[in-house]
Amino acid sequence: MEKNLLWKIVYNRFEPDEEGLREALCTLGNGYFGTRGAATETLPTEMHYPGTYIAGLYNRLATHIAGRTIYNEDLVNCPNWTYLTFKIRDGEWFCPSTAKILYYRQELDMRNGLLLRKIRFQTRKGQRTKIIEKRIVHMANPHLAAINYSIIPENYSDYITVRTMLDGAVMNMNVERYRQLNSHHWRAHDRGKFTRNGIYLAVKSSQSKIQVCEAAKLRIFVADKEKTPAIEIIKHGKKVIGQEFRMFIHKGSRYQIEKTVAIYTSKDKGIKNPKIEAINSVNKVKRFNSLLYSHQQRWQELWDKFDVQIEGDAFSQQVLRLHIFHLLQTASVHNIKIDAGFPARGLHGEAYRGHVFWDEIFVFPIFNLHTPEVSKALLMYRYKRLSKARIYAKENGYRGAMFPWQSGSSGKEETQIVHLNPRSGKWGPDHSRLQRHISFSIAYNIWNYWQATSDLDFLEHCGAELFLSIAQFCASLAHYSSKDGRFHIQKVMGPDEFHEKLPYTSEAGLEDNAYTNLMVVWTLLRAEEILYLVSDKSRTKLMKKIKLTASDLKLWHSITKKMNIIINEDKIISQFKGYFKLKDLDWITYRKKYKSIHRMDRILKAEGKSPDAYKVAKQADVLMIFYLLRLQEIQDIFRGLGYSCDRKLLRKNYNYYIKRTSHGSTLSKVVHCFISQLLGKEEEFLGWFREVLKSDIYDTQGGTTPEGIHAGVMGGSVDIVIRGFAGVELIDNHIKINPFLPKKWRRLKFRLYYRKRWIVFDIRKTAIKVHIMKNKLALPMIPVEINSKLHYLLSGKTVTFTLNN
Repeated sequence: MEKNLLWKIVYNRFEPDEEGLREALCTLGNGYFGTRGAATETLPTEMHYPGTYIAGLYNRLATHIAGRTIYNEDLVNCPNWTYLTFKIRDGEWFCPSTAKILYYRQELDMRNGLLLRKIRFQTRKGQRTKIIEKRIVHMANPHLAAINYSIIPENYSDYITVRTMLDGAVMNMNVERYRQLNSHHWRAHDRGKFTRNGIYLAVKSSQSKIQVCEAAKLRIFVADKEKTPAIEIIKHGKKVIGQEFRMFIHKGSRYQIEKTVAIYTSKDKGIKNPKIEAINSVNKVKRFNSLLYSHQQRWQELWDKFDVQIEGDAFSQQVLRLHIFHLLQTASVHNIKIDAGFPARGLHGEAYRGHVFWDEIFVFPIFNLHTPEVSKALLMYRYKRLSKARIYAKENGYRGAMFPWQSGSSGKEETQIVHLNPRSGKWGPDHSRLQRHISFSIAYNIWNYWQATSDLDFLEHCGAELFLSIAQFCASLAHYSSKDGRFHIQKVMGPDEFHEKLPYTSEAGLEDNAYTNLMVVWTLLRAEEILYLVSDKSRTKLMKKIKLTASDLKLWHSITKKMNIIINEDKIISQFKGYFKLKDLDWITYRKKYKSIHRMDRILKAEGKSPDAYKVAKQADVLMIFYLLRLQEIQDIFRGLGYSCDRKLLRKNYNYYIKRTSHGSTLSKVVHCFISQLLGKEEEFLGWFREVLKSDIYDTQGGTTPEGIHAGVMGGSVDIVIRGFAGVELIDNHIKINPFLPKKWRRLKFRLYYRKRWIVFDIRKTAIKVHIMKNKLALPMIPVEINSKLHYLLSGKTVTFTLNN
């Protein structure tokens, strides 16, 4: 593969059936908003779905369905700013899906954050036209976006009419199974024109009352000379405004149409009037190329920090960059000014209604070690909703802070009560809100942010309170049984999600889910450490504020010594109490009968059965512990609880659960990849890693990626490379690195930002170079463990180590 193509995703044919997938993968964004890569000439149809999503912009609607009224809050599809098309004289408006395409090439240029399309098409009259489109969503100025649309008549000269619109008559229709629900989020607010060539559109969300204003400016150039044809304003209904102009074009000449757009909302910090801000902002912009230059500069700065260079594996290199690219478009330094979490499906579509789940646990590592200020902003999203989490815990009979499984704008539980099974077409109860482990994942993110940054200021002012409030919740989950002298946890679901309750029982929830129990212990152990990390004054003040007592701390310690974990004679950790009594599934028969068995829960329910009755998991549950925590940490926890744990136990549990997992979540493959690498199963982990990389680019879940990327698997792929293949671990106050490169990888190079210092790692099969970049604000030395020996490396120096293989 050409070196330049390692920075691009290229499509050389127009494939109508793949358009939804390409739209998601070619999304452009900057953390503030994202716009799907739909063709500019299209309106929403079954084939095309232009969508724009602003971080944290939600709206709640009621729907009467299945005999009840249900409420859903959605990340709202905002007015479509991209629409631009043309027609020759009185012909048809150009649209790729209806035209005769002679040539088609679409490129996502990840290095420059640019979407490029080149199309040649022919009309029924034989007129051939070449189109070149460049599109950006500006990374330096989060409110700007622009399109450069070139029209080149190849064999004719004639009049054309160009039409462009700001379309506020959009709905949330990206996800088919949600289309029965109310999706009319916008109310008309204001629209009009400014100057000779500008229009604006303002709409307001029906429930959250957030105003969004888009202002667009249109300019036309021929051979760099600006033309000023008469522009007519067109309106449709109350939520659409557009522009049309007519001009004569000459064969072989290039006509450039530049459309620049500014987007502001009433929720933006320091913005009093979104309309004025949008108009003023777009009026300041000069040419498209000037915007492109500053945009490219910002992307270069990001790639200098985030790029992971691989030699010897072109596919891994290309897709890893795609994953990093989309993570940076979903959350960026602009999030520091935004009150928004990290949506599980990015700013790329409407799956999961744009809610924030636990997927961020797979995403945080890349931000912690490159732009920790973004991690901090995402943690502040949780901190600002701490009061809601406390109310949620109290409502359910717990102490402390219990965060919702699905979070949106307010911090209340957004998980739906009923769920549609697309295979059976029936609505059924949804108990997934019982996944209490979302709170532990937030605690995990706080701790790992601290490990990477040593940000004591954040810990003392926000992080400790957030963490300790979660620890209070953890302790209140557990109840002591005098029968076995152990603590137990009831009425929860694990990451598996297929199991909501034991078969033949009516009450939802499981007892002693191993992942939940172990993460409770881990959280309480880290909480004890946090109490010693903060100052005496902060500790006293905090304990008083959250009503944390000495008897509470004694209880916490007791739980960390007496939590119940069920392990059978074969050293298999039971996923939950009663798991071993469930029936085994005939996997061979189901694989033959169905093309895809990822969602075995839906298949079984459509057959009138229940996944609760079988040893079948959607994703790794027990194994998640071994993905998140170092083996030494887990061994210490087990030892404290009176159990034994070693690599042999890990191997047995991996071999056992891999046979009983359908991988209905892309996250499952991330976990299995990491653990198989940990166990030295090279052929297996390379296979898993390829599956992880293929998840979105090939939509291996069968139709889910068009509804939005899977941010967790994208973050997980980078984590596998850094933490798995490069073997980077953050241990107390030093970095440990123990590389294990795949066979065909010749070289792996990346940099990490650890406690205010950039460290460059250059790894080959037999040696590793480590360079600590100079930083006057940081300590001159950093401890790095290589070959089981601790080295204190000086800033500004490059040191080469021979690896023990």
